[in-house]
Amino acid sequence: MRKTGIVKDKRYLKHKAGFSHPESPERLASVYEMLESPSCARHYICLEPRLASYDEIAYVHTPHYIDFVASTAGKSHVILDPDTITSADTYDIALLAAGGLLNAIDAVIADEVDNAFALVRPPGHHAGAGNSAGFCIFNNVAIGAIHARYRHNVKKLLIVDWDLHHGNGTQKMFYADRQVLYFSTHQYPYYPGTGSWQEVGEGMGLGFTVNVPLNRGAVNGTFVAALRKILLPIAFAYQPELILVSAGYDIYYKDPLGSMRVTPEGFAAMTRILMDIADECCRGKMVAVLEGGYHLGGLAQSTRATLMEMRDETHITDEQLLCLEEEADEANIQILKKIVSLQRPYWDVF
Repeated sequence: MRKTGIVKDKRYLKHKAGFSHPESPERLASVYEMLESPSCARHYICLEPRLASYDEIAYVHTPHYIDFVASTAGKSHVILDPDTITSADTYDIALLAAGGLLNAIDAVIADEVDNAFALVRPPGHHAGAGNSAGFCIFNNVAIGAIHARYRHNVKKLLIVDWDLHHGNGTQKMFYADRQVLYFSTHQYPYYPGTGSWQEVGEGMGLGFTVNVPLNRGAVNGTFVAALRKILLPIAFAYQPELILVSAGYDIYYKDPLGSMRVTPEGFAAMTRILMDIADECCRGKMVAVLEGGYHLGGLAQSTRATLMEMRDETHITDEQLLCLEEEADEANIQILKKIVSLQRPYWDVF
């Protein structure tokens, strides 16, 4: 078994976006209840979160924006944008979300654990340098990437985003940065409208953004094929020193916000592919952070499947991955072929 760390703290339940809002405290409560069940209890190493400092948030966000979010502290209800609402505790909890991921990264790099999952909220991958968006306040994974660079001298980092929605905030922050390879699978066209296959980076970062925009209805095998046929060869050529995962579970087949068809087995398979990349490139060093996922039962089951694979309680074999890949839907397979052709000038691996 591997040592898998988890960031888990009931303070994350204090952020409330309002009655009937999809990004509810009940999301994380369902995951925590699963972790406290007899079949999971004491399987994982608990990592204490902390508040990220102002300077750490300022790695990627403007002072004006940070100060604006800070001004909401103690106020019961502030609308940051049409989708993102704060409550009295939101500012501190957003700092705690970013800080929880930073502590998870520190623990993995220090070999205190083999890999880790920051089970935090609010999510982050839509947040831009100076704005909130799509339920996201501070961009946790982007802050984590810069923290790994500054604190641990990580020069090559891979961010994999399998959320239903394209991580437009994360992409924009690293669009011209060749020290971060950003790879995203997402339903397209869909919110936020970015993430077309032609978006491949710019300047020094040309080729270091890889978007896989998928038609609705993508099944387990489609995501497995995307990771094996596109990400795997590129990642092996890039040789990242750390892998960060924006783990969104709204591609679950019953999620109310999406139209994808991924099951817990699919999440386990995707996790195994990323672990294989991590084992090959960076001694297994991988840290996931929670993004979306709005079907409570599906979120808990799929998170458990991810964690069991990370810990090696289960182990999807290469043969099983190949069988899943063969089940990919034909319409999306054609999209994957287009992306391979588009990426060929940047990566001599196809």
